[in-house]
Amino acid sequence: MTVDARPLSGADKAPGTAAPVLTVEGLTVSVRTEGGLRPLVRDLSFTLARGEVLAIAGESGSGKSITSLAIMGLLPPPAVRVTAGHIRLGSTDLTALPEAAMRAVRGDRIAMIFQEPMTSLNPVMTVGAQLIEAIRTHEPVGRADARRRAVEALGAVRLSEPVRRMGQYPHELSGGMRQRVMIAMALALRPEVLIADEPTTALDVTVQREVLDLLRDLQRETGTAIILITHDMGVVAEMADRVIVMKDGAMVETAPTRDLFRTPGAPYTRALLAAVPRMGAGAVRGEMPVVETVAALSDVVVRFPLRGGLFGRVTRNVHAVEHVGLEIRRGETLALVGESGCGKSTIARAIVGLVPHEGAINVAGKELRQLDPAGRRALCRDVQMVFQDPMAALDPRMRVGDLIAEPLLIHGIGSAADRRDRAAELLARVGLEKDHAARYPHEFSGGQRQRICIARALALNPRLIIADESVSALDVSVQARVLTLLRDLQEELGLSYLFISHDMAVVENISDRVAVMYLGQIVEMGSRAQIFGNPQHPYTCRLIEAVPVPDPEHRRPPGVRLTGEIPTPVHSVGAGPERVRLTDVGGGHLVAAH
Repeated sequence: MTVDARPLSGADKAPGTAAPVLTVEGLTVSVRTEGGLRPLVRDLSFTLARGEVLAIAGESGSGKSITSLAIMGLLPPPAVRVTAGHIRLGSTDLTALPEAAMRAVRGDRIAMIFQEPMTSLNPVMTVGAQLIEAIRTHEPVGRADARRRAVEALGAVRLSEPVRRMGQYPHELSGGMRQRVMIAMALALRPEVLIADEPTTALDVTVQREVLDLLRDLQRETGTAIILITHDMGVVAEMADRVIVMKDGAMVETAPTRDLFRTPGAPYTRALLAAVPRMGAGAVRGEMPVVETVAALSDVVVRFPLRGGLFGRVTRNVHAVEHVGLEIRRGETLALVGESGCGKSTIARAIVGLVPHEGAINVAGKELRQLDPAGRRALCRDVQMVFQDPMAALDPRMRVGDLIAEPLLIHGIGSAADRRDRAAELLARVGLEKDHAARYPHEFSGGQRQRICIARALALNPRLIIADESVSALDVSVQARVLTLLRDLQEELGLSYLFISHDMAVVENISDRVAVMYLGQIVEMGSRAQIFGNPQHPYTCRLIEAVPVPDPEHRRPPGVRLTGEIPTPVHSVGAGPERVRLTDVGGGHLVAAH
């Protein structure tokens, strides 16, 4: 495989001419199989200068994360190990260090932010205890000083009520909040090298913006070198000095960031960049005709009680959704956007009857609160969901054909032969083969598993599909194919989508209309052109301005910097946020007073 390695231009060189802080030479990482050793990373070499940001980009299975685990000495023994090459942190050869010595290096001199925080945080320790332990393990400070630094670190990553978060356990936090805890833990120790493995994948666009700003501040203040592992080419363009592109365990191209985006040399790099969703590149679609409404919400409220005190009385409420009204029309995609905790997924669960609510939800002419159990079960034929994690949504013990046909079996539709034929038809419709019906979910890639979930959702011929972050965990090329599939199915079958996402570039590409949520309420709603071309509410402007642009030449307007705490949605009984009133500013473009 040919490697396109170009010299650094002056604008892209890392600061300073001192010896590299990290040197990787001829690194090969292999896994032991029945047939012998199989390489996962092959003959990889690069250097990292003090203060430099080096991005390692590529799709799942390219070897990005294996490389980072090798550097950290966290490869799972004895099956996976370094079989050739050296990794040097300054003058220290990490590949020659015993585990006890490597433990002293981790966290202090070299730290890592992992993609999935729930598997990295101890579920039986509070957030504060874990932060304090990390600080005191590597620095000779008292408990009070460590606690103060831990609270400051949580505040720096924009966690609301950082003092209260110190006493919470990981399961009490959302996915985005847990990732912020991991980032705070890494930043608190100020290491020489920080490896960030997909650090913003699960984060809202505004929180992602703040995290990227924080990483940049850390780099500027301390000279920390950063290895940024990501499939988000917008983040690469904005953060990296240099880029390594990997595929199938090997480097296919390395170049200064500006050069790589301007003139990518390798065909794989060109394909990777072409698949990136870009703001303003959404397909032009005509005005939606006035058609039937598939789902309508009117004055919907969802609150979750919090109990406390000696007698366990309800003392506070989480105001998840507050007086929301919207409608989804036949054949359209309504995108619901906003930060974690704003109520997007709660609305989805309310529509399918999974959470109690006040107000009216009408789906396919049926009012949810008036349905008996049989009616609620029948509602599944009109509404289906596609979730973010397809592996968690599919029973690993069932064959794919049975998984797709299961909704038909539950509703007593067709014979066994009819259901098999329907499963084969749906597999073909989502671009998979008929013989895939006999396989199990673990035998497929992430993108293929998401296609299986879409096929399962189509089994009952629903009128509305709720896609809850359904493409956020996919590689950009796989994401592009799944989005194309969703559009094609919509045109062919007249489907309506409620598309929930924090990726504004994806939303701009797929939506007909957009509703922007903030702390449980809709603050702006309108057509795609109105929201992205003429945003009116300051929060909408912040969401759009925070989107990383896959162009190293792009510069954000001066002064755009997200700061401050996110307000809490928790209020005492009888209290709550002020109700938002929407005003039509023209052409059905609704905006809250601000």
